[in-house]
Amino acid sequence: MKLEFEKILELAKKYEADISKFLRDMIAIPSESCQEEKVILRIKEEMEKVGFDKVEIDPMGNILGYIGHGQHIIAMDAHIDTVGVGNPENWQYDPYQGYEDAEIIIGRGASDQEGGMASMVYAGKIIKELGLEDDYTLVMVGSVQEEDCDGLCWQYIIQEDKLKPEFVVSTEPTDGKIYRGQRGRMEIKVKTTGISCHGSAPERGDNAIYKMGPILSDLKALHENLTDHDFLGKGSLTVSEIFHTSPSRCAVADSCWISIDRRLTAGETGQYAIQQIKNLPSVKAANAEVSMYTYERPAYTGLVYPTECYFPTWLIENGHPVCHTLVDAYQGLFKEAPKVDKWTFSTNGVSIMGRFGIPCIGFGPGHEDQAHAPNERTWKQELVDCAAMYAAIPLIYTQKYADKMTRETKNLV
Repeated sequence: MKLEFEKILELAKKYEADISKFLRDMIAIPSESCQEEKVILRIKEEMEKVGFDKVEIDPMGNILGYIGHGQHIIAMDAHIDTVGVGNPENWQYDPYQGYEDAEIIIGRGASDQEGGMASMVYAGKIIKELGLEDDYTLVMVGSVQEEDCDGLCWQYIIQEDKLKPEFVVSTEPTDGKIYRGQRGRMEIKVKTTGISCHGSAPERGDNAIYKMGPILSDLKALHENLTDHDFLGKGSLTVSEIFHTSPSRCAVADSCWISIDRRLTAGETGQYAIQQIKNLPSVKAANAEVSMYTYERPAYTGLVYPTECYFPTWLIENGHPVCHTLVDAYQGLFKEAPKVDKWTFSTNGVSIMGRFGIPCIGFGPGHEDQAHAPNERTWKQELVDCAAMYAAIPLIYTQKYADKMTRETKNLV
């Protein structure tokens, strides 16, 4: 079977209005993490409408739409939960009613990351319409809880749903590029303890907040000296939250704890990052407790699937068959070479490739700088281009690269 790239592009363009309407319908349904049920049902309706062979919703609430019945299992992923809107005054348009013109769509989730789902579903329609099915089963996943705990959904899908694709295309926004890796991350808690007393005589107590002061200074200095990597970039650290307990505002604080967002580059593991903080002189002097957060929030279905808040770094080689598959699709469709790069932020790839070694590759509509921003937007041309890419990828893989896949993919970190 020969891929006719012009016909794929023609059909993708034909469905631009349908893709845009579907995306705006999803945007109009508030779907923050653990509250995704209504948008999942809207996706199910669209998948069935365009002719998916099978549509399932798993016990966690992820939706899986199937096309084809072949032996090569290929998956594409879009997390369909969003963050909140933040301060509504920062929005020029209602974040759910949104805005649309000939070029852009504005609304919460436009880039991060419901646009990817809109393009995926219509790629399925293109595959059906052009008869691009081959010896593959394509599973298009709308995953939940990613904004709360990236990769948790795919821990469940791989371990409980028993879906183990040969590779996964993440449709997170890539600014028109192909992405083959990302830094990992972890959520760390540092806690100091003290003894409360009346604020009129603070010398009688032991102020836990004061103990945290030198730790904050040491953490700031640690960030400046973290490991760098020529492709993934530098590890980073920021204090994102601070809390305390005290009997009243007229008392010495008896505990204080902070949250740290730690981004991990190549060569940095979770254990290494924890130990770095434990080794700080201020942490030792305060006898502070350093630990990793855990995530145990129920999905919208009520299911609880606990995990450590550790999200491993991952990177696949530029010459990997999966990279070649996407590069070939891009060149065939757009007649130019793509740029191959990496995400700055974190994705479900932390589980897919980081935990389980299943090759992950990124190509998605929208731009990273729109994620979590007010007036979040995406571009219609990118929605169309991505629908075309997703329609072309499976056949290119089965015809040219499936037989070149190795048993294991090395994580280059």
